[in-house]
Amino acid sequence: AAGPDLRSDIDGCLARRGDILELLKALAPDRLNAVRTRLHGDFHLGQVVIAQDDVQILDFEGEPARPLAQRRAKGSPLKDVAGMLRSFNYAGWAALFEYAAGQSELLEKLHPLTDEWERRTAETFLAHYRAAIGDCPSYPADDSQRARLLRLFLFEKLFYEIGYEAANRPDWLRIPMAGLSRLLAETEP
Repeated sequence: AAGPDLRSDIDGCLARRGDILELLKALAPDRLNAVRTRLHGDFHLGQVVIAQDDVQILDFEGEPARPLAQRRAKGSPLKDVAGMLRSFNYAGWAALFEYAAGQSELLEKLHPLTDEWERRTAETFLAHYRAAIGDCPSYPADDSQRARLLRLFLFEKLFYEIGYEAANRPDWLRIPMAGLSRLLAETEP
């Protein structure tokens, strides 16, 4: 069952759904100066294996819950980037849940450290991703357009996660709800 803070977050987001839709429309570019490409479609830390000083990416079939035509559709690689960024958030929370196991005071005390780890991990990942992708035509060259598109895909991933957690792991619903609240606060003027 959702605690009072989670219920408040959910009610607050539902009350602001019109504003959120307007924000999403504002993030969507009218024109995008990039080509579409094949995506992983379900890119997260669980799809990455490090073996013998090499990185291997697994399971390129896309998100299993989506229809095949949707999984085969070309799109922006920033969708996969958003998936990995959200995976960092989940990894931090999973470690925190395991370490603090029912100790709410310890969870609250360590949460800022988890946030800092996630921030640094995301910054490092984005910097190396940017360096590796170079001037690839599927990656928007315009910084503003790229940032807006990444935020749009982060919102899309968060909404998917909220639905998934509500249906499958209600105790973890606070993870995407906290992510949504944070992204809203970072995105709004």
